[in-house]
Amino acid sequence: MTPSIEIFLLCALIGSVVGVLAGLLGIGGGLVIVPALVFLLHFFLDIGVENSMPIAIATSLSTVIMTGLSSARSHYKLGNLDRRIITYCGFGIAIGATLGAQFASHISGVVLQRVFAVLVIVIALQMVFGGRKASKNSIGEIGLGAIGVSTGFIAALMGIGGGALIVPALVWFQVNIRKAIGCAAFSGIIIAFFGTLNFIYTGWSKPYLPDFSLGYVYLPATLGIICTSMFTAPIGAKLGQKLDTVKLKKVFAAFLVLVSIRMIIGIE
Repeated sequence: MTPSIEIFLLCALIGSVVGVLAGLLGIGGGLVIVPALVFLLHFFLDIGVENSMPIAIATSLSTVIMTGLSSARSHYKLGNLDRRIITYCGFGIAIGATLGAQFASHISGVVLQRVFAVLVIVIALQMVFGGRKASKNSIGEIGLGAIGVSTGFIAALMGIGGGALIVPALVWFQVNIRKAIGCAAFSGIIIAFFGTLNFIYTGWSKPYLPDFSLGYVYLPATLGIICTSMFTAPIGAKLGQKLDTVKLKKVFAAFLVLVSIRMIIGIE
């Protein structure tokens, strides 16, 4: 069995887990996919962190396109997409995601790994201690654009859909929680599209990329994750009705912190 097939099969397994976690806890798959891909690329293809980090982030972003379309369609049917919010926030996200992908493509892979790990720890802490509180201030078009630029940049830099960043930011400015989640689902598509497109462009002529790559996007991993995550997300959503998701989020956050510490130490 070739390494690409082995990675495809393992990514299908990872995708099934990611789908359940997304449906159960409402978290983006990139927090799991990126460190898992860094390990798989190192183990099967002997690609070091310097080169594997942009591949892992680009591949993770590429998987968000399909899952984001499914989620956004559901929120559209539920009436959770606010045209004003997604227009101004989406415009900023397109700019931020482009800048984030370009930045990630041009810095050291080792530095990128450390940045990713630190940001994951911040998100994990927010999952445990952060509440969906609202301020007394509403938000205008410029503010929505600013949220879009900043979250788009960080999300593309990390290879995530950005929901963990966008939702609390919008809720803080008195946006209805359902509309905030709907905006995050739609915004994930924009982040993934512009981020992936830029990673394909910047990685197009890199000599160290493995076979079956489209720029920095490693297609066997993308296909493996997509083919299962889209079907297991509904399972996670059903489990979420029965299990204590608050406690599960704390356990998952602790797991993310441990993984991030390992990434800060480095994979040799």
